Amino acid sequence: MSAATETTTGYNPIQRVILPSADQADTVPLYVDAGTASGIRLRENDEFARTPKLLEDKLQMFSSQSREAHFEDLLGRHSMRVRSGEQVSFGSYFNAFPASYWRRWTSVRDVRLVVETSGPGTVTVYKSNARGSVQRVDGRHVDGEATSTFDLSLTPFGDGGWYWFDLAASTDDLILRNGEWETAAGPSTKGKVTVEITTMNKPDFCLNNARILAANPDVLENVKEILIVDQGTQKVEDQPGFAEVRDALGGKLRIINQANLGGSGGFARGMFEAVENGSDYALLLDDDIVVEPESIVRLLTFADRCRKPTIVGGHMFDLYNRSILHTFGEVVDPYRIVPALPHADMETRHDFSVSNLRQTPWLHRRVDVDYNGWWMCLIPTKVIREIGLSLPLFIKWDDAEYGLRAREAGFATVSMPGAAVWHVSWIDKDDLVGWQAYFHARNRLITTLIHSPYPKGGRVLRESFQSDVKHLVSMQYFTEHGRIDALRDLLNGPDDLHKVLGTKLPEINSLKAQYPDAQLKEDVDDFPAPKLGRGPMGGTVVGMPSKKELIPWGIKTVARQLIKAPGPESAERPQGYLAHRDNRWFRVAHYDSVVVSNAEGTGASWYQRDPKKLKSMLAEATLLHAKLLREWDKLADQYRRAVPEISSFDAWKKTFEANAKDDA
Repeated sequence: MSAATETTTGYNPIQRVILPSADQADTVPLYVDAGTASGIRLRENDEFARTPKLLEDKLQMFSSQSREAHFEDLLGRHSMRVRSGEQVSFGSYFNAFPASYWRRWTSVRDVRLVVETSGPGTVTVYKSNARGSVQRVDGRHVDGEATSTFDLSLTPFGDGGWYWFDLAASTDDLILRNGEWETAAGPSTKGKVTVEITTMNKPDFCLNNARILAANPDVLENVKEILIVDQGTQKVEDQPGFAEVRDALGGKLRIINQANLGGSGGFARGMFEAVENGSDYALLLDDDIVVEPESIVRLLTFADRCRKPTIVGGHMFDLYNRSILHTFGEVVDPYRIVPALPHADMETRHDFSVSNLRQTPWLHRRVDVDYNGWWMCLIPTKVIREIGLSLPLFIKWDDAEYGLRAREAGFATVSMPGAAVWHVSWIDKDDLVGWQAYFHARNRLITTLIHSPYPKGGRVLRESFQSDVKHLVSMQYFTEHGRIDALRDLLNGPDDLHKVLGTKLPEINSLKAQYPDAQLKEDVDDFPAPKLGRGPMGGTVVGMPSKKELIPWGIKTVARQLIKAPGPESAERPQGYLAHRDNRWFRVAHYDSVVVSNAEGTGASWYQRDPKKLKSMLAEATLLHAKLLREWDKLADQYRRAVPEISSFDAWKKTFEANAKDDA
């Protein structure tokens, strides 16, 4: 399977060994770790594998005994020291080679690993299969200045598996000078990419990512343009240091100022400009991220070698807990139209500092996805020309809908391991409540109308109405106002989607003054203090009703809130405070008046029960859902027929022109 050679002439690098920058010490486990090659191996019939709690305990036990690589031994972006008598593994998220993805989506069938070292020790190559079983492939002793070359086949990686190598130092330190995965296969020319960042008042993030790119000029070799679509009032161009970063990027940075058209408006602009400037790809990046710059090279290199145009996305790590991977890939549950995991054995928020790649069997199975989040997503302009731009949805569901649309047109999406950004985690957000509720409700239903394979959208309408009831019994009347508006606008059809793109958010925000639950105060002391013992359940923790009890509980709760008027003192002072984690519909429903903190921890709102609002909103939500059910088939046909027009270049060009701002 492997053979030593003297030269790699005729081979092109497709993945380089990389190491974290000096200010990224908390990300070391994603690049390299110490210890044995195999780590923990769990059989399918192992008691630990079948019992999640025992598995967690076992992982913790082994992890606590493992050693981390020495941060001070990282000598540069591509070089590190292995101390005498120690061993390190590059079987890590960023440095293992995702062989099964290359096997599945490209024409590459053989790769070559080239490891340049100095000093005495060994280089050992390993591979895994889809079950996570580890096998030694080859190894050799090195001393002095040495180049170790291994020719490796991708044939056995049909369902999953990775390649990686370990280094062990013997009588003296062993220095890794460079490591590359190479292939003889490749296009005659490399594709050019427009890197586009959509931002709304996060200029510090944008400038930081531009600075990262400027500090890695080798990453920019095939970048045609770095485009920032600035939709905010705090302009990137006004930030200290902007001129220096712009100059360092050598004329590749361009700013487009436009009105706030949301994520879909910003990303559609990026797609539009990438086609207009002749790029082969548009790389969409969110604004509140920190990019691993090598990811750009990896996405582009992989996409260039895909057998047909393919959308290639990067993964998302938690910006504030950087060893935690948000998810390894996502699909859309076709019956419910909600994001879902492709495999039952996958986990979200996996922490590589607790269990590394080699210790985690499910990470070795290839994951095939429906879409990739637009925190980092590379889209070929051939795809954009054929299926159009994003739908004008402002935010939410634009990325998932586009992935589904592309799949129906024959274009796959790949969530590529080893390419990622660090992004503000969902754990610090609650975008089902507040102004975003309108877009969540409307856009999920639009996606269902266009793509659901089930009559009447499967379970979506039922869940939509259940959400209305939950928000109402939770006294979230501002949220429910937005959801009702979403149903009204949905029933009006697709013709106004472009027209309301720049006006709907200000319209929603103008309603906040009418609803106490929408008015945020920074300090709970800004609210009246509750009296001792005023809580509705006497301090008892309220759990969620069982499935059997849910309908009777719901009827009883809604009836009580409709019939029983809240006491006059409820308007004078709350019955208590609830932390955000306790803000659950089945718990809040017992209160008449309560102060609730938000997900970000930046403030709190006063929820106050109002039977009149409950009655009118519940009646309207019921009537609108009934109408939607009756008109479902007609609406589905309207939205499906409208997609080519509302996602077209001409439609978006008119929207951009109508929402242009003066560029500095």
